[in-house]
Amino acid sequence: MAGRIEDYALIGDMQTAALVCRDGTVDWLCLPRFDSHAIFAGLLGTEEHGFWRLGPAHAADAKPPTAARRSYRGDSLILESEWDTPRGTVRVTDFMPPRDGAPQLIRIVEGVTGRVPMRSALRMRFSYGRVVPWVHKHEGRTVAVAGPDSVWFDTEAETYGKALTTYADFTVAPGDRIAFTISWQPSHKEPPPLPEPEASLEATEDFWREWVEHCTYHGPYREAVIRSLITLKALTYAPTGGIVAAPTTSLPEDIGGVRNWDYRYTWLRDAAITLSSLLRTGYREEARAWREWLLRAVAGDPENLQIMYGIAGERELGEAELDWLPGYEKSAPVRVGNGAAHQLQLDVYGEVTEALHLGHMTGLARNDYASLLQLKLIRYLEDHWQEPDEGIWEVRGPRRHFVHSKVMAWVAVDRTIKLIESGDADGPLERWRELRDDIHRDVCEKGYDKERNTFTQSYGSRELDASLLLIPQMGFLPPDDKRVIGTIEAIQRELSTSDGFILRYPTEGADAGVDGLPGDEGAFLACSFWMADDLAMIGRVDEARQLFEKLLALRNDLGLLAEEWDPRLKRQVGNFPQAFSHVPLIDTALRLTASGAYGG
Repeated sequence: MAGRIEDYALIGDMQTAALVCRDGTVDWLCLPRFDSHAIFAGLLGTEEHGFWRLGPAHAADAKPPTAARRSYRGDSLILESEWDTPRGTVRVTDFMPPRDGAPQLIRIVEGVTGRVPMRSALRMRFSYGRVVPWVHKHEGRTVAVAGPDSVWFDTEAETYGKALTTYADFTVAPGDRIAFTISWQPSHKEPPPLPEPEASLEATEDFWREWVEHCTYHGPYREAVIRSLITLKALTYAPTGGIVAAPTTSLPEDIGGVRNWDYRYTWLRDAAITLSSLLRTGYREEARAWREWLLRAVAGDPENLQIMYGIAGERELGEAELDWLPGYEKSAPVRVGNGAAHQLQLDVYGEVTEALHLGHMTGLARNDYASLLQLKLIRYLEDHWQEPDEGIWEVRGPRRHFVHSKVMAWVAVDRTIKLIESGDADGPLERWRELRDDIHRDVCEKGYDKERNTFTQSYGSRELDASLLLIPQMGFLPPDDKRVIGTIEAIQRELSTSDGFILRYPTEGADAGVDGLPGDEGAFLACSFWMADDLAMIGRVDEARQLFEKLLALRNDLGLLAEEWDPRLKRQVGNFPQAFSHVPLIDTALRLTASGAYGG
């Protein structure tokens, strides 16, 4: 059985990522890209679906021991785990070097005290655990081959095969260092070069140290901000600049339920808000790369803008169910692909335009096509903003006139007007000023409940929605507007959990609610950070800080967050780690730092 979601550490090379459990098991790895088939899919099934465990030897019928300590080496993505055993202490260092050739996962075992018996158990299963590869020796190296893929296993330790698994049993003493490496290569090509683990470790540490030095934030929450920035960088696909929402698929929002989705793609919304956080903390190169990705993905067809694309800009992300995988803690179905790709979500026009606007305001080099794209997006919105859509939460129920979608349409028009006013683009300024006023008036008339003094999820509804918290943050209304304050207080009353965290919207128990799905979900962490932001904006800074620090306490021991927090089970749920959780963490830290609202 896989560990709890918060038991996992992230390592990656900016092209794919692996999850390493506290007991030294890699339960998830897709090669060669984030969205490739997994060779270790034990996270969503059993050990029969692929894993790699490296740790102190233990009895066959005993549970693998968990590390006594683990941490990232400084500000890096190099994981160090230590076990204290009756025979001594051992350290395992796990990392994936930033790639200039074959993707590699390197694990270095180091003796600290005593003499510790160790075991490596490697079971590779291709195609998400469905295909058993042909494993054989080639010039002293172990290679697993299936179809177009080959994975090469290199170590100085003696290995042997048993029960379709490759083992190595060895003992380490103080000063001993034994490395294990797997490398992916297309099966029709020559073998990848022999790995150089120690040189790769040094290069990986240098990469992260140099990257972190560019961060311009030096406030009281620096540790949390830096770890979130490193996580966002790890979720960036370096060859194209695309940013995945998470490196996993089908980790459930509701343990045992059906709310299981594939997040290994680039959502325009998630990528745009990630870009904004990177820009505000000094990372312009990532912003420039993302803008180039966006222009290639959208190409000359902004009228058919998708809400998400593949990491290289692919448009077809057909959804399928992998029925041979039982799912994480029996949360089925396991899905790959995402059928929401072709939904209409009008808010993405606002998020993309806001990101382009922020790039322009922070001095990102001008790109004429980016300005042209922005104008084309507004011309599309001009004709379509009054249509119902699926909204920010990708409901699979009927389309509605979601208030947040209309607000973000207003944002798109507003930011484009500012672009024209700056002299960097030409457009029908007066006509679009009228459009901006029309959208604003429409939202305030149809999306606001005067009796309860709150905006609502959609026109004519009584439900609330945490995305309404973005109204003051986007400048749609000022923070001191009574309608803004009323909305914040209504969401606190109606969408708060017993812990004070925020739900996205009512899910109405076992019956399919507004999102068209059965079951419940946890508190949505991004929404809870938005609440902290809003509280700070309306002057309730002590309350904002307290909520923010409660949210920081939900991170696992390595500073990582999934999508949601289950208030009943007191555990993280949803895909992990989640960009949409780490971005607002950074944003709230910046806001609280600017306001002086922090302890100490």
